[in-house]
Amino acid sequence: MIFKNGQWSIYCIAGLMALSAKAIPAQSLPDVARQIAELMSQGASGKAHERYVHAKGIVCQGSFQASPGASAISRAPHLQGASVNVTVRFSDGAPDVAVADNSPDASPRGMAIRFATGTGIGTDIMAFSHNGFLVGTPEEFLALQKAIAATDSTKPHPWPIEDFLGAHPSARKFVQDPKPVPVSFVTESFYANNAFVFINAKGEKQAGRYQIVPVGGNQYLDDDAAKAKSPNFLRDELGPRLERTPAKFRLLLQLPSPGDRTDDSTMVWPEDRKKIELGVITVQSVVPDSAAAERELAFDPTHLIDGIELSDDPLPRLRSMVYVYSVAGRRSK
Repeated sequence: MIFKNGQWSIYCIAGLMALSAKAIPAQSLPDVARQIAELMSQGASGKAHERYVHAKGIVCQGSFQASPGASAISRAPHLQGASVNVTVRFSDGAPDVAVADNSPDASPRGMAIRFATGTGIGTDIMAFSHNGFLVGTPEEFLALQKAIAATDSTKPHPWPIEDFLGAHPSARKFVQDPKPVPVSFVTESFYANNAFVFINAKGEKQAGRYQIVPVGGNQYLDDDAAKAKSPNFLRDELGPRLERTPAKFRLLLQLPSPGDRTDDSTMVWPEDRKKIELGVITVQSVVPDSAAAERELAFDPTHLIDGIELSDDPLPRLRSMVYVYSVAGRRSK
């Protein structure tokens, strides 16, 4: 049974998958975004005027120090060598602020970062703890949402969602991949999955995908240890942990080889592809009023800056449109 102890796979799919626009004319994307938002707004957090997904989170502050070679990849201000401030939000994936941190519904977890570049503009990265999205086209995404809506767990198998997953290997892989519970938000790796284009001072362009890796390596709990944890253990342990020692992440840029697709986030590039270290993110502390900060923060994958551009990956554009509805719903309460 696909959804036994795994309702996250119904709820989190909506906000986390690739919503490719290859088969939909650009002028229809706003309508697609509206339909997606209408479906997602019927989830638990949407009805409560919270984020459609990743509703439960915690906001931290810290800094970013670019690596010496980062400026060769991009002329973006925060990649030129000076330390800049960052705001980081860690989150559980479910559309429910009451989800337990050790529940299967909490995965995949999220890490959103806003870089204060000193220009008054800033730029965002949005990543989560699974490498690869579920589907590659808006039609597939809408079909998935219809399958979710039509699924009634009291009815006999196969359910509509099971039929959908059976016909879509990338979505099925997402559901079936192991998702261990991390020791901490800061012992987990995160993947932006979407490709962006980086432009250096010479005007040279390079496509790449962000990966965010803890300096101390990934650390996970075994099943028994995870079950013994309290429902809010990830949030509860983070503040005291950071008071003892700031947490550091390596910000990497994975580069494609010829033939690697940049327009489909379901296509994971092989691990042997070259990676450039852009710098180190240091998470220093939880902000004084995380709940208030969460209400105000609205991360956006298209919130870019000179030196970083959208690629032919259509997901960031569509996600940005959906987030407009999510933010409006949140701020209406």
